[in-house]
Amino acid sequence: MADVETALTLSAQELIKRFPQGDGEVEILHGITLDLNEGEIVAIIGPSGAGKSTLLHLLGLMEQPSSGTLKIQGVEVQSLSPKERARLRNEYIGFLFQFHHLLPELTVLENVMLPHRIHGSSEHQSAAQAAMLLDTIGLRGHLHKKPMTLSGGEQQRVALARALMNEPALLLADEPTGNLDKETGEGVLKLLWEESRRRNATAVIVTHQEEIARRADRIIRLRDGKIESSPGH
Repeated sequence: MADVETALTLSAQELIKRFPQGDGEVEILHGITLDLNEGEIVAIIGPSGAGKSTLLHLLGLMEQPSSGTLKIQGVEVQSLSPKERARLRNEYIGFLFQFHHLLPELTVLENVMLPHRIHGSSEHQSAAQAAMLLDTIGLRGHLHKKPMTLSGGEQQRVALARALMNEPALLLADEPTGNLDKETGEGVLKLLWEESRRRNATAVIVTHQEEIARRADRIIRLRDGKIESSPGH
C-alpha cells in the first residue's frame, strides 16, 4: 500500500494569520487544519470576510502564516528562504484569479510562456508548450494577439493556460468566473475541471456560489476565519 503522505499534495496544520491594524494586530485565520489529496478538486466557500482569499494566499505561498505549519509535496515551507519559496511556488503551484493579470504589452503566447521562462526553460521549448496548451483550450488562432483584443472569457482561458504551464501539482483559483457572465464562466469552469482531471492536479476553487461548490469533490466552509465544516468525499 502506498504511503499516505505520498497521496497528499498539501498539508496545513493550525494556520493562523494576523495582519497589523493600528497599534496592534487583527487575526483573520484562527488555526486552519486541512489536507488536500492528489487529484482532488476542493471548493472553499463562505461569506465575504470569512478569510477565503487569505487562506488561498497562504496555501499559494503568497503570504506567510503568523504561525502553524504548511507542507507542499512533502516539503516543509516554513524552513525555506524567500528564493526557495518562490522556486517551490513556480514549480508546483498554478494560480487563476478573478482578474486575469495578463501583461498587456506581451502577446497571448508570451504571457503563457512566462512561468516556463522563469523556470529556466529555453524560449523554443516554452513557445512550443505554450502553443500546445493554447490549442488545447481553443485559442490556436490568438497566439500573437495582445490580451486586450480578446473577450473576457478568452482572456481568462489564457490565464488558465498560463496557470497550467508548469504542470502544477496544485492549482489555486480565486473566484475564477466572478468577472464573467454565466455562459462564459461556465466554459472556463468546464476547462478548469477538465484540465485538472487530465493532469491529476489538486485544485482549490474559492467561490461564493453554492452551485459551483457542489461540483467539487469536497466543500470546505469557512466562517469567521475558521473551518465550519469539511466533509469527506
